Amino acid sequence: MNILQHRALRGPNYYSRYRAIFMRLDIGELEERPSDTVPGIVGRLTTLIPSLQEHRCSVGRPGGFLERLERGTWAGHVVEHVAIELQNLIGFSVGYGKTIDSYETGIYNVVYRYRDEACGLAAGVEAVDLVTRLFNDGEIDLESILDRLRQVRDDHMLGPSTASIVAAAVRRDIPYTRLSEDSSYIQLGHGHRQKRIQATVTCQTDLIGYSIADDKDWTKQILGDAGIPVPQGQVCNSFEEALEAARYIGYPVATKPLIGNHGRGVSTNIEDDHALREAFEIASHRNPSVIVEQYIRGEDHRLLVIDGKLVAAARRRPAHVVGNGTDTLQALVDKENQDPRRGVGHENLLTQIQLDEQSVRMLDQQNLTLQSVIPKEEIVYLKPTANLSTGGTATDVTEDVHPEVKYAAERIARLVGLDIIGIDLLAETLSRPLEEQSAGVVEVNAGPGFRMHISPTHGTGRDVGHHVVDMLFPDPESNARIPIVAVSGTNGKTTTVRLISHLLRQAGRNVGMACTGAIEIDNHVIMRGDYSGPQAANIVLREPTVETAVLEVARGGIMRRGLGFDECDVGVLLNIASDHLGEHDIHTLDELARCKTVVIDAVSKSGTAVLNADDPRVLAGQEWARGETIFFTMDPNSRPVRQHVREHGVAFTVHNERIVMRQGHVEAEVIPVVDVPITFEGHASFNVANALAASAAAYALGLSIADVQMGLRTFHPTPGQNPGRTNLIEAEGIKVLIDYGHNVPALEALSELVGRIPAGRRISVASAPGNRRDEDLFSLGTLLARMHDIVYIYETDSRGRTPGEAAGLLRKGAESVGGACRVEIIMEEAQAVDRAFDEASQGDLLVLLIDDIGGAIERFRGRRFSPVHESAGESS
Repeated sequence: MNILQHRALRGPNYYSRYRAIFMRLDIGELEERPSDTVPGIVGRLTTLIPSLQEHRCSVGRPGGFLERLERGTWAGHVVEHVAIELQNLIGFSVGYGKTIDSYETGIYNVVYRYRDEACGLAAGVEAVDLVTRLFNDGEIDLESILDRLRQVRDDHMLGPSTASIVAAAVRRDIPYTRLSEDSSYIQLGHGHRQKRIQATVTCQTDLIGYSIADDKDWTKQILGDAGIPVPQGQVCNSFEEALEAARYIGYPVATKPLIGNHGRGVSTNIEDDHALREAFEIASHRNPSVIVEQYIRGEDHRLLVIDGKLVAAARRRPAHVVGNGTDTLQALVDKENQDPRRGVGHENLLTQIQLDEQSVRMLDQQNLTLQSVIPKEEIVYLKPTANLSTGGTATDVTEDVHPEVKYAAERIARLVGLDIIGIDLLAETLSRPLEEQSAGVVEVNAGPGFRMHISPTHGTGRDVGHHVVDMLFPDPESNARIPIVAVSGTNGKTTTVRLISHLLRQAGRNVGMACTGAIEIDNHVIMRGDYSGPQAANIVLREPTVETAVLEVARGGIMRRGLGFDECDVGVLLNIASDHLGEHDIHTLDELARCKTVVIDAVSKSGTAVLNADDPRVLAGQEWARGETIFFTMDPNSRPVRQHVREHGVAFTVHNERIVMRQGHVEAEVIPVVDVPITFEGHASFNVANALAASAAAYALGLSIADVQMGLRTFHPTPGQNPGRTNLIEAEGIKVLIDYGHNVPALEALSELVGRIPAGRRISVASAPGNRRDEDLFSLGTLLARMHDIVYIYETDSRGRTPGEAAGLLRKGAESVGGACRVEIIMEEAQAVDRAFDEASQGDLLVLLIDDIGGAIERFRGRRFSPVHESAGESS
């Protein structure tokens, strides 16, 4: 078998409302060998992966997939189920999948759910190899497969602290985005409502407080001045200074680097000058400045304060082993490291014990070596500090904290000025006030780890992540989302997106817009190009100032990556017409309609689907729509719309040459059509429809009729407001209509307007991408010839065809019409535009269906051009 395509669909998509992996799989000779022709395949597979018994498949009951396997199914379908179950076996709960025949024999589109993208992709690769071996009676080592997948999982998974915050956000329906795949830098929420975290450091963490926590001497000074018990100590920059300090304080002492974390470089219970020298060298390797301080006897405790409140407390013990009277110390350490809860770093609940120079020093103090046999029940400590990152253990003692200790911890958080703080306290117990016992705060931590509280070695785990989320998003009803408008359809998407954005801006909202042409943030163009896919959505939703996102959603993006978001507030479906058929296994208009309906399937339950009631396929797509429905129609007597209005649904239509909103018995006038500049006094009926769609979307977002009216009145078909979409300008007496119409339905819509603009001759410059079907290119050429007197055909993107092939098909279609239309091929767009302008005379109309709008306008600037303000009248 051969994987032809393999990628993650990162949002609602053609196959699923949820994230899924897409695999285009060529099963090769296995097309002739369905599963019922492979002896013993069911028994072998169930022995290998018994949990496949739970897969219901289309049968709808446990064991359903195995029944299909017994009756006969193809290898691609088996790959789907194996890829799903491999993910389940490494801890990701997934269940959805489907395998679809393509239009090519032996090639299947395999789709299955994922939780982690890297693991989902890796599971697919492993599943193909496993199923190939299964069908060919090869050896299969399942444990090796799972080990490889676990390694992928561990390489990409979030640390436990970050994961706990993300999980709490998900429970609140707050979306999250990993801003860096190799770190814990996370965005929670969208746009201006977002908050960001890096592990347990938040965007609200005070920089001064962070600096204080990072400097242990500064911390002690601030806390000591405030009456918090801290060990007496001194910062030393040489061993001589350290020796002097230790003798002044009195042994035993502890040493630690001035700046450090995770207990690295810390030594405790130092009882003589020789041990001090060793400890000083260990600490100075971490930082040249070393703290020598009073050693406080007592248990090591961590107090976690979030948003000024103590939320968890743990008693920590350093890495240790317990003797059994038989094994050596080394053997005991090895056995302890075999505990499945122990891993490298922070990947597991506990960390592997690594013996180092500090461990050797501690063993020397106890007159032990790694070969010593430890008596039964005797505890041997291997580290000077109780950090989990060095192999320590933790016991939850949250319920045992005395009120005075709780107050002290919360006061420390205020004194240091941190929103999340871990306080390391040495004390005999937390159940008595600090002043009644030997106790002292040895340091505080900015960005403390949550692992010991989430999953302590002993005691009750604490869901501390939700405290962070509640601090960042104090409104319990808030899910930190901003309104998202998604617009799809075959034609009119860009104009509608720009018009919706304009309506919202006029109403005072900061808008992030992405469309074919640009990404705009707060009315500033930040990127130019085709941004009608999920990447653009991610860019807009990451922008901290955006209050509403308005996104063009093209077919290609849906099929390649899905939507760039999980749900939208308003989904607009404009129309379904023939374009790009034959790509991504979309060959029919019904398949194209299903693709486009993804935007209304992604509408939230409280959102709105805006549908074109004049398009039968859009109307039929209502079965996929979520939330409320608003219709728009050019036909005020449309039967389905009238029924919808009678049932108190909302509709926007044209009545008595006015755009109106109808609901129940109410008809509210919005604006006369002639006052909407982009409609050219109603002669551009396609823009009347776009204005209706934009009005409906804006109304769904809470804009008033007055807001909509003002926005429609002030949006003009100029290169500044709607570049490349029905821009009518004049240059030296020649009218120039610039548009992006590159398919037959768009050109048919434009032909009405072109016919109504008075002109001597109509001259066009046109092209079409080479990925259109032959018949589409031919039909486009035919229509161009019927609309114009002269057509100059250029070619900029052959898209898999030989150079000149697409242009030749356009020309062939144009010449098939016969008549007076002259057709020429000029391969370069700029040369074709110049040739057309040289050909034109005063009173002629140039119709430029081009890609480089900016370049064409720049060339016109030397020809005294200006927008045309007069209306389009009857043609002469």
